Amino acid sequence: MMAVCNPARHLAVMNEFGSNPGSLRAKTYIPENFPKGGPLVVVLHGCRQTAGSYDYGSGWSALADQHGIALLFPEQSQSNNPMRSFNWFRLGDSHRGGGEPLSISQMITQVVADHAIDRDRIFITGLSSGGAMTSVMLATYPETFAGGAIIAGLPYRSANSLMQALCRMNGYGGPSDRKLDALVRGASEAVEDWPTISVWHGSRDHTVHPANAAAIVRQWQTLHDVEGPPT
Repeated sequence: MMAVCNPARHLAVMNEFGSNPGSLRAKTYIPENFPKGGPLVVVLHGCRQTAGSYDYGSGWSALADQHGIALLFPEQSQSNNPMRSFNWFRLGDSHRGGGEPLSISQMITQVVADHAIDRDRIFITGLSSGGAMTSVMLATYPETFAGGAIIAGLPYRSANSLMQALCRMNGYGGPSDRKLDALVRGASEAVEDWPTISVWHGSRDHTVHPANAAAIVRQWQTLHDVEGPPT
């Protein structure tokens, strides 16, 4: 049974991590037993959440204590998005080298340097808008991650505006499978090894339609040379 996260635990604020073009906040949790060369998990919260509330609800810092994992929590602000949603659908925040993706990449670089992280064991996960931003990060900086878990998220570049984002969240429209594949392939420079992808979605999700999970799987299947439905 997973231990319950201590509500009194405070995440550390990381003030300096680069130019931060996406104007995001960064918080970390480094357990006392964290070993040199240990792994890092980047955790992206959902809409209307903060880094602290998502950590408390998900129990990530309790897992970090148990297994010696460093955690990085990028955090959205209401000045960037009134709902505290990551802006995964905005063109300026869904490309390599700018906006929120570059801010998150700069955070990772700083944490790796500060805590001697194993660069081959960096993972990312996120819920809802955080899941959609996880899709963005895996596509735009694939060389950074060994793997990622997209929870109740959406495919990379499935929307280019807030109106489109709301439609996709409700399961309407979206790029073709061929286009989804091309969008990921064109998101970064030549890639030797694509990160492993894990897709999680509740079948009764009324906020982000489960059809998005199937679309995410199809977006990455060709890249990994995997065919057919999940086993």
